[in-house]
Amino acid sequence: TMLASRRIGAIIAIERELGLRNYIESGIPLDSTVTYDLLISVFQPESPLHDGAVIIQENRVAAAACFLPLTVTPQLGTQLGARHRAAIGLTEESDAIALILSEETGQLSLALDGKLEAHITSDQLKLRLEALTQKSESRKRHRVARQTLAP
Repeated sequence: TMLASRRIGAIIAIERELGLRNYIESGIPLDSTVTYDLLISVFQPESPLHDGAVIIQENRVAAAACFLPLTVTPQLGTQLGARHRAAIGLTEESDAIALILSEETGQLSLALDGKLEAHITSDQLKLRLEALTQKSESRKRHRVARQTLAP
């Protein structure tokens, strides 16, 4: 992508079942359609929204410039920067998916359940996201069915 080729860092969090309201409220509300152009604009270094994370909620950009919790896991050492630590921290505290584009390497990574899948390709990312969002949708349908059928 254009961000990767220009070595522009980015972090995008995708809400799943556990709400991210506290983190959304820490940023600038957008409530916008997710588009390539919007994400490129947000993460440009001269943009006032580029620091912090974009949070996607129900397939919309809920907010930008959001603050996320940094992981304090000592085993990570010093090789990871703030974006990666924030992505891991968020996924330690929620079921969110976090995508990170490294400013230093231009590499994509995915954080989930407090673990980092580093240096993934855009094709691998697409497949992972499709699988993860399908699982999430399936769990939601089962929960709604149980609630509907419960006496």
